[in-house]
Amino acid sequence: MKKNKSEKIRVRFAPSPTGALHIGGARSALFNYLFAKQNNGEFILRIEDTDRERSELKWVPEIIDELKWLGIEWNEGPDIGGPFGPYKQSQKTDVYKKYLEILLLEKKAYYCNCSAEELEAKRQDQQSRGLAPKYDGKCRDKNHTEGVIRFIIHAQKIKFHDLIRKDVEFDMGLLGDVVIAKNLEQALYHFVVVVDDFEMQISHVIRAEEHLSNTPRQILLQEALGFYTPIYAHLPLMLNADRSKMAKRSGDVALSDYHMKGYLPEAIVNFIVLLGWNPGTEKEIFSLAELVKEFSLEKVQKSGAVFNTQRLDFINGLYIREKSVEALTKLCLPYLPEAAGEWPEKTVHKIIASCQSRLKKLSDITDMTEFFFAEKLSFDKKMLAWKEMGDLDIREALLLCDTSLKELGASKWNAEELEKILVPLAEKFNTKNKGYLLWPLRVALSGREASAGPFELADILGKEKTLQRIQDAIHYGKTK
Repeated sequence: MKKNKSEKIRVRFAPSPTGALHIGGARSALFNYLFAKQNNGEFILRIEDTDRERSELKWVPEIIDELKWLGIEWNEGPDIGGPFGPYKQSQKTDVYKKYLEILLLEKKAYYCNCSAEELEAKRQDQQSRGLAPKYDGKCRDKNHTEGVIRFIIHAQKIKFHDLIRKDVEFDMGLLGDVVIAKNLEQALYHFVVVVDDFEMQISHVIRAEEHLSNTPRQILLQEALGFYTPIYAHLPLMLNADRSKMAKRSGDVALSDYHMKGYLPEAIVNFIVLLGWNPGTEKEIFSLAELVKEFSLEKVQKSGAVFNTQRLDFINGLYIREKSVEALTKLCLPYLPEAAGEWPEKTVHKIIASCQSRLKKLSDITDMTEFFFAEKLSFDKKMLAWKEMGDLDIREALLLCDTSLKELGASKWNAEELEKILVPLAEKFNTKNKGYLLWPLRVALSGREASAGPFELADILGKEKTLQRIQDAIHYGKTK
């Protein structure tokens, strides 16, 4: 008789510490978290570090920190413990050994000492004959007492119901006996995940589609050990723009990459939840609290979800524009040059505010603002020209700005007063288009084709720096 699982919904996210947390892994964690929260269940963080060669302890705290950054919290895990710990597989060797010995004793597993060369020769022979490579069971009845441990898989059909993919069937006759441990002290992934899910009383396994083919052999292990079978749900693949699979070791796929570039956690959550889940409405912007109420596995699609960076930028920009200037300034500080620390806080707020509507991610602020802190600007003098302006026209416009702004007292030096002076001046300078005066002025102050307007720039730079940059541009136009 199968041992019963807990009546309470318990799900787990089980990353491997062989590298940084993948953005796809973050999505799996989010889906598990949302499912647990909306069902008053429990979410467990488990570290699957059976790959001793590639697992590194340094990745565990990063995984924990990045999940917390997203706002995903767990009920049990390596950092907080819980009734079903430990939560690192490397700490559970004795537990796995106990269950391996049961399978060996009951003749459901056996030691295999076939060499790597022998196995490779068999694989190549099978392939040459058009057969699917699989172990031929040579050591099944040899009664070896050492070697890798293989689990016996009989030719049969395994059927199970997936909450996303519905009824799924696999032909196990194509597989052959699988290695589940290198020895009694070193159990491998397929075995330990089955034991862990049982020991931790996991009710639902929500994971990526790439694990779908692992499920039938894990079900057979559950049956062999007398365990219950959890309910499975396999999430769609995350795809690149060209519809290729997002690989863990190619491109910007680590969550920390997006964190460091200045994507906001609420934007990442909002974006990745829509990679596979369709709310069934026109609504696209969700807070984490709203997702807990509205998310459902029934609305998760089967087909792969394309990771569209432009869409992420758009969503992130929306969240950036919702921030107060004070809050956004704090978030932007790591991306500003050291010189920003010497500027008055109020002025730095103005700088951030001048860029807020154009920011896609926080790191954009570096390029957008570096000209504020530069001692001197360098740019192509052609940029100073509005339409068909010549050098003399540019010089005349800048000299007029210089003369007029010198007369404005420092106490009245603000964007409103500057606009009152410069707009009429621009209309008088060229009755057809104010750009003939305001464009050269803006470029003189920023050195950029795109920036905030000249009134905001002059306000932020202050009178002294503004007049100096106008003079620099006048001189620049002469010599370049």
